[in-house]
Amino acid sequence: MATTDLVLAMTGASGAPYGVRLLEVLLRAGRTVHLTISPSAVEVLRTELGRTVDLQHFRLTDLLGETNESLPGEVRYHHSGNFMAGIASGSFLTGGMAVCPCSMGTVAAIAHGLSQNLIHRAADVHLKERRKLVLVPRETPLNVVQLRNLTICAEAGAVVLPAMPAFYTRPQGMQDMIDFVVGRVCDQLGVEHDLLKRWGGK
Repeated sequence: MATTDLVLAMTGASGAPYGVRLLEVLLRAGRTVHLTISPSAVEVLRTELGRTVDLQHFRLTDLLGETNESLPGEVRYHHSGNFMAGIASGSFLTGGMAVCPCSMGTVAAIAHGLSQNLIHRAADVHLKERRKLVLVPRETPLNVVQLRNLTICAEAGAVVLPAMPAFYTRPQGMQDMIDFVVGRVCDQLGVEHDLLKRWGGK
């Protein structure tokens, strides 16, 4: 049975704007998003976007900011320590998962099956169930351990999609660069969007 529900995890790598924008786009597309956020991601959100998120008492407006825009999708928040959440089980159907941004610690845990929190476990579930798992690392330079862990994830079936904006699109500012990466993630998840100019397009 197909489902349009998607899982989005935000972890402690730099790149919080990518995760927040991806959530917004998925909701605008009418998707149900199962959202989980690591404690380290909270610190990055505060540093990069000035937004304070309480993982114990989550409010969507704390993450997306105050907006009058009505988004047709739905967020179902799961605390990263809650292994009783549906996304911890393979019997819970989803259309895919993105870890955006994805820290190198999260990559290591996924690569070696260390389900230390709900994010790791949900990623493990998507690999074992042969569902789409998109990892969006933002780290530079990469050492050989990190490269090997990313290779393990790719060999296990994950899509490694580094946060690398393109320049052939002639970005006019930071938002265009964010949207390019978010658009590529949406392509992998099968979510329609108009975030980027495609190569060869008129």
